[in-house]
Amino acid sequence: MSPGQTIALFGTSADPPSTGHRALLAGLLDHYPQVVTWASSNPFKQHGAPLELRAALLQALVEHLANPRLRLEQQLSSPRAIETLARAQELWPGLEPVFVVGSDLVAQIPRWYQAQQLLGECRLAVVPRQGWALQEADLDRLRQLGARVELLPLAVPASASSQIRHHPSPELVPPALWPELVKHRLYGAGHLDDASPEPWDTSPGTLSLESSTQPPTEQPLGAPLQPSPLP
Repeated sequence: MSPGQTIALFGTSADPPSTGHRALLAGLLDHYPQVVTWASSNPFKQHGAPLELRAALLQALVEHLANPRLRLEQQLSSPRAIETLARAQELWPGLEPVFVVGSDLVAQIPRWYQAQQLLGECRLAVVPRQGWALQEADLDRLRQLGARVELLPLAVPASASSQIRHHPSPELVPPALWPELVKHRLYGAGHLDDASPEPWDTSPGTLSLESSTQPPTEQPLGAPLQPSPLP
C-alpha cells in the first residue's frame, strides 16, 4: 500500500451536529483523501434525538459541505471500534484506515475492547478539544500498544452539542441545519406549542423521523463504557 492511500473514519453522536463538527469534517478533508463519518449512540447518556434523526442531520451536514471525498456510512456504527474497523476494511480493502478521536478519549482507548489489535490495524488521529489537554503519558501508553499516533492541528470551534441541547443558538449550529431544528422543534429550537410536530419528510434529500418513537439500539464505539467520539 503506497503512502496517501488513506481513509479517515470519524464517528460522532451528532446530537445535534454543531459548527465544531462542520469545522472538523472540513479540516479532515484537508489532511486525508477520503473521509467517512457516521452517527453513534451512547447508552449511558440521554440523547436529545433518536439515532435515525441524528444520522439524518449528519447526512444533511455532509451534503451541505458538498465534497465528493466526504460521505456518511451509517453501517459503520457498532458497539465496538474493532467491529467498525473490520467493516471499513471490508468496504475499502485498498485504503489504510485512520481512526479519528477527540483528545477527551485518548486516556480511555487502552480500555477499549481488543484495543491493541485495533491500534495495530489502523492509524490513530487525535483532534484537540478545548478543556481536554493531551497528556504525554497517555500518548506513550498508546504507542506502547502499537499505536501510530498523529496529532491534527485543526482549529475546531469550542461549540459542543451539549451546549446546543441546553442553550440552543443559531451561532452554534451549521446554517444548513438550524432551519430544520426550528421547523421540527428539536433541541428546544423554535416555538413550542400544543400542536404535534410534523413528521419528517421522507422525500429524497430531506430528513426523516419515521422511526423516532423507537429507542436507539446502537451503542458507542469501543468498549461498553466508552463514550461516543466527540459529542
